[in-house]
Amino acid sequence: MTDVVSQAPITSLMGNYGQPPITVVRGQGVYLYDSEGRSYLDFTAGIAVCNLGHADPDVTRAIQDQAETLVHCSNLYGHPLREKLAARLAECSGLDQVFFCNSGAEANEAAIKLARRSAWQRGFREKNVIVSLPGGFHGRTLGALSVTPKPVYHEGYTPLVPACRTAADLAGVLDTIQPDTAACIVEVIQGEGGLRVLPVDLLQAIQDRCRETGALLIVDEVQTGVGRTGTFFAFEQIGLKPDIVTMAKGLANGVPVGAVLARRSVAEAFTPGSHGSTFGGNPLAMAAANAVLDRVLEPSFLDHVNEVGAYLESRLKERFEEVSGRGLMWGFTVSDAKKFAQSALSAGVLVTAVGPNRIRLVPPLILGRRHVDEFMERIATITE
Repeated sequence: MTDVVSQAPITSLMGNYGQPPITVVRGQGVYLYDSEGRSYLDFTAGIAVCNLGHADPDVTRAIQDQAETLVHCSNLYGHPLREKLAARLAECSGLDQVFFCNSGAEANEAAIKLARRSAWQRGFREKNVIVSLPGGFHGRTLGALSVTPKPVYHEGYTPLVPACRTAADLAGVLDTIQPDTAACIVEVIQGEGGLRVLPVDLLQAIQDRCRETGALLIVDEVQTGVGRTGTFFAFEQIGLKPDIVTMAKGLANGVPVGAVLARRSVAEAFTPGSHGSTFGGNPLAMAAANAVLDRVLEPSFLDHVNEVGAYLESRLKERFEEVSGRGLMWGFTVSDAKKFAQSALSAGVLVTAVGPNRIRLVPPLILGRRHVDEFMERIATITE
């Protein structure tokens, strides 16, 4: 008979994240500090979340002021910070209206619903297929998972949401978009897919195919948005004009927030009561996000991202193969990514493995050239 007591977990947390290698207790700028007092150069930024680094004074002040004023009131009532942020995001994107939620997965879930309901509202009741790309990642909720073609993530969760298609390879994507397609969801750079920068001509051809079939183009900017690639949105660099954009991660520097942006004719499908989020757009998150935009939209901010990003790229190419990315979002190839990440941790650097042999770097956007040099120095002894 199994000894139930001996099999009990050593923590009250569920085991889906595994056993963490360190316990982080504070952060400052581009550094994190563990419970033993050791510092780490953070090239993960909470997985592309803390774009302004840790304990940013402007964001901290905005959170403190808002916490003393109003944290939550629900979407039954208006709030000026929500209106302000929506207007700013609409202007940045060239789109018209915004729905706020709490994460990237929620944003993509809402985008799928919006695309299907938009077709339904226009009388195309059988136009409900959502097409995604091989190597894409859009989240862990059931709908987002259904357009994330990674079999290991699907284990134990099938059947997934029906009418979701993924081409076998990139060459087959255009043929997968058919008259029954409600939308195609793409990433300009596939972060979880190994930092794969998708070909510009392919993305533009996908947009043309969507226009031809009446499908909507959804651009997932959850990881690439808010200046990560050197422009506020990655799609700006390649001439795309999406119908829907999803974002989260870096928008509030660690306070949970997500957003769906859409053209007015598409956004109209979300009529009163058709979708919602209890915490979406709460005043605390809106205050933090507006503080982030105050900084990221400063004229010199993105110039800095591009300048330091180019320097990081040049330093990476001195040592690594298959260096790819834009701005301050880079990947490179090693023989064993998991082993490399563990060795980097021992050297006081935080990186993530995104595949058997790919390493992802998404440091805070306030990174300086001296931090790039420190990164290269700290990992100099790691064998690949």
